[in-house]
Amino acid sequence: MRLEGKVAVITGAGSGMGRAMANLFAAEGAKVVAAEWNEATLAEVVAEVKAAGGEITGVQGDVSKLDDCNRIIETATGTYGKLDVLCNNAGIMDNFAGIAKFSDDLMAKVFAVNVYGPAYLSRLAVPLMIAQGGGSIVNTASVAGIEGGAAGAVYTMSKHAVIGLTKNTAWYYTKQGVRCNAIAAGGVETNIMASVDPSKIDGEGAQQAGIYGGIIPAMLKARDIADLALFLASDESKMINGAIIPADAGWTAS
Repeated sequence: MRLEGKVAVITGAGSGMGRAMANLFAAEGAKVVAAEWNEATLAEVVAEVKAAGGEITGVQGDVSKLDDCNRIIETATGTYGKLDVLCNNAGIMDNFAGIAKFSDDLMAKVFAVNVYGPAYLSRLAVPLMIAQGGGSIVNTASVAGIEGGAAGAVYTMSKHAVIGLTKNTAWYYTKQGVRCNAIAAGGVETNIMASVDPSKIDGEGAQQAGIYGGIIPAMLKARDIADLALFLASDESKMINGAIIPADAGWTAS
């Protein structure tokens, strides 16, 4: 029970890595607030956790909207009285276009979810964590946050921003007991490509990214990322702050 007594908000909890985190965190004793825009998948993960004996509250919301972010955090504090862990996991993909061909609309959409969402939620969470003596923020980044070949320009820029958010938050609030770390996830078996309109994928860009993808050592499971998130959320990692940890089977070692 590595998270016994802790309250954890997990975004993008309806599928993939977020769903794995919700199930694992609840099994390890956390009271989970699962945030997800898709009501159907949100209902599924809530049912899964409850069936396994875990404690969970679902919140339907879009992290790109400040009002929804407020409601997510207020659900945690209103239902469970505090907030110990924030996992900024929700994210969407771009269409693999390079900087010469990116779409204004797509950039606004990707940044709203991948950057503004974590920034909004962290801004709300940090004061609560400081007031109670500390807490842990775990951001789901990507190898695209530390490399240039894994995705298009928009997604790559957004994940580099998440890395910057992580390091700045860690440095600014370390004396107040707030830790912030990021997982630079590699290839993971999730449904993130469902966020992309196949008809709008840039063929040239996808081919270029495919060269980098061609050297990937192995695909990870969502549970592999959840295991690392559990460690970073728990007190076992109390001396780890501002770290960007690759979970990519050695992809970025190339």
